[in-house]
Amino acid sequence: MLAQLENADISLTHQPSLTGRHWHIKEADERLVAAFTRTYNLPDLLARILACRGIGLEDAEKFLNPSLKALMPDPSHLLDMDAAATRVASAISGGETIAVFGDYDVDGATSSALIMLYLQALGCKPMVHIPDRMIEGYGPNTPALLGLQKAGATLVITVDCGTMAFEPLEAAHEAGLDVIVVDHHIGEARKPKAYAIVNPNRLDETSPHGQMAAVGVAFLLIVAVNRALRVSGYFNETRKEPDVRQWLDLVAVGTVCDVVPLTGVNRAFVAQGLKILGGRNNLGLRTVLDLAASSGTPSVYHCGFVIGPRINAGGRVGKSDLGVRLLSCADEVEAMMLARELELHNAERKAIESMVVEQAMEMAHGLESQPVMVVAGKGWHPGVIGIVAGRLKERFHKPVAVIALNGGVGKASARSVAGFDFGGAVIAAHAAGILLGGGGHAMAAGFSIDEGKVQDLTEFFAARVAAKPLATSHKLTLDGIISIGGATIELLSECERLGPFGQGNPSLRLMVERVVNFRPEIVGEHHIKTLFIDPQSSSKLQAIAFRSVGTQLGDALLNTRGKTVDVAGQLKIQEWNGRVSANLTVDDIRLGQ
Repeated sequence: MLAQLENADISLTHQPSLTGRHWHIKEADERLVAAFTRTYNLPDLLARILACRGIGLEDAEKFLNPSLKALMPDPSHLLDMDAAATRVASAISGGETIAVFGDYDVDGATSSALIMLYLQALGCKPMVHIPDRMIEGYGPNTPALLGLQKAGATLVITVDCGTMAFEPLEAAHEAGLDVIVVDHHIGEARKPKAYAIVNPNRLDETSPHGQMAAVGVAFLLIVAVNRALRVSGYFNETRKEPDVRQWLDLVAVGTVCDVVPLTGVNRAFVAQGLKILGGRNNLGLRTVLDLAASSGTPSVYHCGFVIGPRINAGGRVGKSDLGVRLLSCADEVEAMMLARELELHNAERKAIESMVVEQAMEMAHGLESQPVMVVAGKGWHPGVIGIVAGRLKERFHKPVAVIALNGGVGKASARSVAGFDFGGAVIAAHAAGILLGGGGHAMAAGFSIDEGKVQDLTEFFAARVAAKPLATSHKLTLDGIISIGGATIELLSECERLGPFGQGNPSLRLMVERVVNFRPEIVGEHHIKTLFIDPQSSSKLQAIAFRSVGTQLGDALLNTRGKTVDVAGQLKIQEWNGRVSANLTVDDIRLGQ
């Protein structure tokens, strides 16, 4: 049963948890809760969460049933979109060769594959270039762009990159090569010399949809191109108009993996894209899931933890174009070959990552007083530092930049927490002369730096946080209180309507009070699982704390065996061998109050 909540942002206790955090729960507007329950026939828990997350009564239908019709904007609202769509449509009609220049991460691979599949559906034969992370680095470079022109391309579409590529795009312009930038990274006031720059995060842009990943912007582009071709009379009895919704699975994967907020149009992209992914129509995605022995209905988890790491592996430690080749592949034999190669690279990535994580964690433990952690190491593989930054952010709950040093120059990946715009900070540090280059968005960024400037950068970030302090990380906000017996499959199924969950719309974090921590044990190398029992009803709840071995949380779980505790975490439905049950992913634990 859900406990009644009476006070705004109630502190559930003055005593911190065993990891040092204070638990709080927000009060819901009781009138709004009643209106949700009455209007939409929702369980009390669901209604309270909607109210606490700032969803208005008139917006609830769009939130609970996110559709493209209700949430997708007209592509033409973006600056340069109409010019870009007209140019691409003209190239298609005129039989020009179009090249796609992408990034080597999942957002770049899905964006590139999306545009390629659309062009191929129209009978075009697009070229593609994904830069080598180690040799070429991030974004367009002059030799690659001019090489595409020499190979016959008259139009290049950059995806997930290009906003800061001033010199390469100037060279392309001088050579007479049209370049359309499709990006979402934060830029400077000046813009590169391009035919069009379609980016909801341009400084002169007024779009309210800056949360889109590059693949979302790319989807709006093909919608606009489709419309331009339709208006021009390009489609006829023999040349059918493609249904662009068939590629929403790629949009969902790229959006989830780029860790952008799952709000607004992104909710529709992911919710509808997961339905397409469930049909397993994309050969590459289907092969990845099959090879990973992943069955069941695809979810955000499958996008972020099954598909994403494997597509990323090519750009991290293998060949940068493996991901886009797989996602746009039409031959089953080739798809299996590419998927197996990515599987091997992913295993290699895990080994490299483990070594770098261990070294970076050791450094980070001496930097816990820093508002933004900056760690640097010689010989670290640039392909894994983004993952390492994410691991450190999870452990220390603060912004983290991880720098791989080689030959006096560092390549870095950064991951942030709510309240600190890492992309903006990187742009500012570049303008201040500290960085050689860089960019990104609020939650993730990348940059290059001279080794001698690392301390200057640390101080620059610290000053930026001092000007706008981050919220304390010692507060854990909960969505509600529930008993084990109240965690029914029916209730959890209703709560799934609040998904898709991710950045900007986190999974429900609930408190289960006064249960016995019956059987904690280490599983694998890094995780701890346990069984919680309600002493009043003897109800049981399986639980797991991922990557918790050696952490405060892990130690607390192992040291409270047999004791009565309160536990906070994310309740989910688990399917295993045909059995459906509730499962808790543990976030925190405290002694029973």
